[in-house]
Amino acid sequence: MVKKSSMAAAAEELGPAPGIQAAIAAASCCAKRGTRHTSGPGNRLNRTSARHAGCPPHLRPRARRPDVSQGQPMAGGSGPGRGSRRGYGETATYSVGGGALRAAGQLARSSEWRLARSSDGWDNSEAAVPLSEGPGLRGAMIRRVLPHGLGQGLLTRRPGTRRGGFSLDWDGKVSEIKKKIKSILPGTSCDLLPDTSHLPPEHSDVVIVGGGVLGLSVAYWLKKLESRRGGIRVLVVERDHTYSQASTGLSVGGICQQFSLPENIQLSLFSASFLRNINEYLAVTNAPPLDLQFNPSGYLLLASEKDAAAMESNVKVQKQEGAKVCLMSPDQLRNKFPWINTEGVALASYGMENEGWFDPWCLLQGLRQKVESMGVFFCQGEVTRFVSSSQRMLTTDDEMVILKRIHEVHVKMDHSLEYQPVECAIVINAAGAWSAQIAELAGIGKGPPGTLQGTKLPVEPRKRYVYVWHCPQGPGLETPLVADTSGAYFRREGLGSNYLGGRSPTEEEEPDPTNLEVDHDFFQEKVWPHLALRVPAFETLKVQTAWAGYYDYNTFDQNGVVGPHPLVVNMYFATGFSGHGLQQAPGVGRAVAEMILQGSFQTIDLSSFLFNRFYLGEKTQENTTM
Repeated sequence: MVKKSSMAAAAEELGPAPGIQAAIAAASCCAKRGTRHTSGPGNRLNRTSARHAGCPPHLRPRARRPDVSQGQPMAGGSGPGRGSRRGYGETATYSVGGGALRAAGQLARSSEWRLARSSDGWDNSEAAVPLSEGPGLRGAMIRRVLPHGLGQGLLTRRPGTRRGGFSLDWDGKVSEIKKKIKSILPGTSCDLLPDTSHLPPEHSDVVIVGGGVLGLSVAYWLKKLESRRGGIRVLVVERDHTYSQASTGLSVGGICQQFSLPENIQLSLFSASFLRNINEYLAVTNAPPLDLQFNPSGYLLLASEKDAAAMESNVKVQKQEGAKVCLMSPDQLRNKFPWINTEGVALASYGMENEGWFDPWCLLQGLRQKVESMGVFFCQGEVTRFVSSSQRMLTTDDEMVILKRIHEVHVKMDHSLEYQPVECAIVINAAGAWSAQIAELAGIGKGPPGTLQGTKLPVEPRKRYVYVWHCPQGPGLETPLVADTSGAYFRREGLGSNYLGGRSPTEEEEPDPTNLEVDHDFFQEKVWPHLALRVPAFETLKVQTAWAGYYDYNTFDQNGVVGPHPLVVNMYFATGFSGHGLQQAPGVGRAVAEMILQGSFQTIDLSSFLFNRFYLGEKTQENTTM
């Protein structure tokens, strides 16, 4: 008879629990497995023996079977309700009879999924955990586990401590051990224990891949909305700790509400309020207040004759959502901004409130400082692998699909060939321009074309140039961010007659995204002529500097991807915003946290941004993306 863990027993007392709760119970059962790696090649710190000291022999993990190679599925039963066992590196495949998968991505469940752990791997002979129906499946794990105290050791333990409801001062213990060794060996330098402070924890409830503003916003709202302080353990993994290539720091920092979709308008309205009251959200004790240098000069969008009707329709939607936007005729435009040439302009829309630009670097650092004070753990490294379990189910068309659940994230440490395994319950894909690669690691898109399983995340890196020029005769301090009918845009930068701007290339003009080199000819040939036509003073401008950054470009409909994946049931997305992710990050982070903690969007309904639309072919098209 297999002895059940305390968490598995507690899960049975709760009765029927959603599938994602089974994941956290399973994670606790296998928490005694694995090794902790140091950053130096060949320096492995194996804690297996120490971790299992005093455990009964039948509960200690066995060595991997020599006849099974890493990554190769193990043999398992073929009948309903039977499954294969899984060690690290193997995938457990479960065959469950019945079930259906609706077209909209709602998952119908089999009657039950038995999931427990035997002494040497996964087994399905103990602790039957029914899979509940309804949209709360993915979010129910945190919602149901925390109130009943399940997994308190997993949720509250600090790195380097044993399982349990207490934490040890690991740094203090190391110092004490070193002193004792030094007293035994006087005159000998004591550096016998490797420094593991830079390593991520072995367990985390949520792993966020990507430490830009979107990933940090998700981390902030998870901690902000958690029902019990310290109840959720969050790890943020960022491979570029300098943020030298991150989209956040290379952005022009604009924020506006002049979108065509109500969801985008609502997100930006909330973000404007968040930015205006930034210190009410991100203030940290004994730290100086944040100064985002918010410039509320607004956006001025220009439309030609063929686009005037669409602009008028967009403004109507914007006003219905509460945005302060007005339409301007060419004569009104000349009266308010005499430096502008209205040739070819039929209509203009002007944001009178909560629009302008701010310092994106200050927002990034403010978010990071705040979430660190809230207990979020940071790690510099690269996610290279997911270890997951699988369950087979049938669609309504009797098509077999595979549901996956990620149990472990492998984080490759910087300047090292070693990795650190992190057991987790939920993964957030906020990797920006590289989020499609992270999705592929989880098996997303690796299936027959035209199926849900074969549907890829359509996000790719697109390079965009930003140029800075000097023009003493240019527009004055009250100049808004101007978007021309040609797609070229510009705004003031500081007080010294400097401006920055650029233009998004057409599909035929798309530059090579493998590097961030700047094409200065693009400005001379594709940007400057339009600027000089719209603002005659720009005929004498002088370019001072330029840089390139990445868009996390959604090739499907240029809109964000928010919420869970329908088949990799514990991976959530916050990516694909195609240039407006920075300004909408506060609202998107809150939406993802609501979905995880409460099972659905609460404040702003972002259902139209779910992954399912790629499979269904239902575009959520935004018509005003620059």
